[in-house]
Formats: sequence, C-alpha cells, structure tokens
Amino acid sequence: MTALNQSGTRPGSRILAYGAARGDVVVTNDDIIGPIDSSDEWIRQRTGVIERRRASADVEAVDLAVEAANDAIARAGIRPDQIGAVLVSTISNTVQTPSLAALLTDRIGATPAPAYDISAACAGFTYGIAQADSFIRTGLAEYVLVLGAEKLSTYAKSTDRTISFLLADGAGAAVLGPADEPGVSPTVWGSDGGKWGVVGMDNPLSAYRDGGGEVDWPTLRQEGPIVFRWAVWEMAKVAQQAIDAAGITADDLAAFIPHQANMRIIDELAKQLKLPEHVEIARDIATTGNTSAASIPLAAHALMLDHPDLSGGLALQIGFGAGLVFGAQVVRLP
Repeated sequence: MTALNQSGTRPGSRILAYGAARGDVVVTNDDIIGPIDSSDEWIRQRTGVIERRRASADVEAVDLAVEAANDAIARAGIRPDQIGAVLVSTISNTVQTPSLAALLTDRIGATPAPAYDISAACAGFTYGIAQADSFIRTGLAEYVLVLGAEKLSTYAKSTDRTISFLLADGAGAAVLGPADEPGVSPTVWGSDGGKWGVVGMDNPLSAYRDGGGEVDWPTLRQEGPIVFRWAVWEMAKVAQQAIDAAGITADDLAAFIPHQANMRIIDELAKQLKLPEHVEIARDIATTGNTSAASIPLAAHALMLDHPDLSGGLALQIGFGAGLVFGAQVVRLP
C-alpha cells in the first residue's frame, strides 16, 4: 500500500508578539448611567469598570482587527506573507458569511493563508491559541495569527442592566511561531450547552427580520447571578486543571490573564487559585471594559507594557462565556 506524505513535527510553538487596538471613544460610567437608572459607584462596585473603550460608528470590528494584526506582525518581526493561517474569534462580524478572517487576511497582505472565524465568544482566543499551537507543532503552518476582534457596542442596549454597561470594542492579536520547546501547554477546554441561554442575544435575527418593526434589533443580555457563580466556582477548577496539565504549580507563574468579564470574578478566581503575591494579575477591564474574545490578548498586551519584566515568564490564561464555553492554557509570554 502506498503511504501518504505527512507534514513534519516541531517540538513546540510560542507567542512571539501581541498587538492591540482599542475603540477610539472613551465612554465613562456617567455617560451611560441614565437609561439604566444606576450610578458610577454601583458600576464600579459591581464590575470594577471605570470607563470602557468603544469605536466610532464608521469603525467596524475588521478595522480594529487590521490595526491589532499589523501591530503584532511588526512586533514579531515577520512579513505578512509568512503567515500560514489566520484565526479570528468574533461575534461581531457584520455578515454571517464570508468570514471576518478572510477579509482581514486580504487587508494585511497575508493572502493566500487559510482563514476562518471561531464563534466561541469570550473563550474564542484560547480556542485559537490551542489550534495555532497544533498547526505549528504538526507542520501545518510555520506562523499563525490569532485574533479576538469585537465591536460589542453594536449589541449593547442602553436600557439593559445585565451586561450592556460592560460592553466595549477592541481587537487583540498574537503571532505564534515555532519554538525549540513547548511555549503553549495542553489546553483544557469544553462547553456546557445546558446553560446555552444564560448569556446571548435577546432575539434571534429571524424575529427581527419578520417582526415588521415590532421586534428590536438583537442585543446582548445575561443572567448575571448564574454566570457569576459558574465563572467563579467552575472556572477556578478549569484554571487549576490547566496549571496541572502544564506540569507546573502556581508558584511558577509570572502572570494570570483571565477573560476581562468582571473585576469581582477576576479577584475571586485569583483567591480560589491561591496565587502567590508575585503573580501579576491582568485587570484591563477597569479602563477598557469587556471586549469578549479580544479581552485576553488586550489584557496581556497592557500587562506587558506595564511590566516588561514579565517577558519570557509563564502566564495562565482562561476564557469563558456564552455557550457556555471555556478554555484555558499556560503560555510563555513574548
């Protein structure tokens, strides 16, 4: 029997660089509290958000993605035509098809790299990192561009008290390339479709289409208490499993970069994991807001700007959200 050719293998992959793009408009708590009958103090105490970044009306998620991608590629020191795959996690593409990733690939000069979108909301970046690592280790690609890109303000209802005041716009990118040893640990990931309805759109697109003006444009909503309990208790277990799968302990970590969902969730996860004092914790949500799939790379980018000494250290990252879906892994920082 004739054997088929197969790509070679590499010992590992690692993140070479991050890139970032945030919405160009700063939206303070005072700007949005009126319609939700709230206060700056209430939002800060409940979520830790002081202000969020949103994009102007003429800026789309793909525009943010282009800026973040170009930033990461330049920092990685490679050419766009060296990219072997483009993976974009987003729920903000303006059309159901074609993918945001395909358009991005063209705009940054990475054609003909394969490109596709990942619909895993706030866990999407970790899903992309897992796939990129596999592509590089098996020889399917040498360099992979992974992005989270969101314009969540499109789906924010000004009167919603469950999630709208959290939502923000931005894109975060990472370029991964080959390494002499693993720079991405085994990923712990999964889903719980039994909680499918606790975070998501309040109307299907078909209802808006057929509503004759009676049904509003679909916007995001959540059942906050359910999401909070799930994130704190179940995701702490997933995060610990990721640490164990990496073959390290919390003492070996330099940073903790969770999805920027809520400051209370971030602090409680750190407490549950008993992180040592030397571990830097990303809290980008305070001034950026919740950018779903973009939140982990944006938080990593900001953390490394503030703490350049983290370069080369190990970071635990975990994403979780609508689906419900989750993913976590330990990565070596650029």
